[in-house]
Amino acid sequence: MQRCGWVTQDPLYLAYHDNEWGIPETDSQKLFEMICLEGQQAGLSWITVLKKRENYRRCFHQFDPAAVAQMQAEDVETLLQDAGIIRHRGKIEAIINNARAFLAMEANGEPFSEFVWSFVDNTPQVTRAAAMSEIPTTTPASDALSKALKKRGFKFVGSTICYSFMQACGLVNDHITGCICHPENQT
Repeated sequence: MQRCGWVTQDPLYLAYHDNEWGIPETDSQKLFEMICLEGQQAGLSWITVLKKRENYRRCFHQFDPAAVAQMQAEDVETLLQDAGIIRHRGKIEAIINNARAFLAMEANGEPFSEFVWSFVDNTPQVTRAAAMSEIPTTTPASDALSKALKKRGFKFVGSTICYSFMQACGLVNDHITGCICHPENQT
C-alpha cells in the first residue's frame, strides 16, 4: 500500500496519516487543539509534536479553552520545566493567549469551527497531486485564515502553520493521488 511520502514507518505517524490527517474535523475544541499544536511545530518536525501530543493534552487541560485561558505566569514557569512538551516560552504563552482569543470569538458570536470552515466555503478542498512536491505550503485561503486569526489575537498562526492546520483538519485533503487515503482510493 502506498502512502504519502512524508509519513515514516513509525506506528504513531502511520496512525496519524491513516486516521486523522485530511479527515474533516468540525469540533471547535479539537480544531483549537490542532491550531495550537501546529504552532508548536514552528521550526520543528511534526513527528516531534505528535510524540508529545499526549503531554500537551495533560499540560493544557485536554485543550479545554476555558481552562487554558485561566492559566497564569506561574503555570508557564512550571511548564518550562516539563520535558514532555517543547519548552519554548513564546509557544507556551501562545497556547494560553490563543485560548483567550478563542473564547473572545465565541463570546462575540463567532463559533471557531464555523469561522475556520468559512475559509473553504464549508467544503473540503481535495487536491489532485501525484507527488508531494506539487502540494503548496501556503495558499490564498491559508493567507486569509492567518491574517484573520492574527486580527483576532492569535499567535503562531502564520500562513504556513495555517496551511498545515488546514491539511491536518481536512479543510484540504492533500493526500497524493496514489495514496490509500486519497478520496478517490477509498472504497
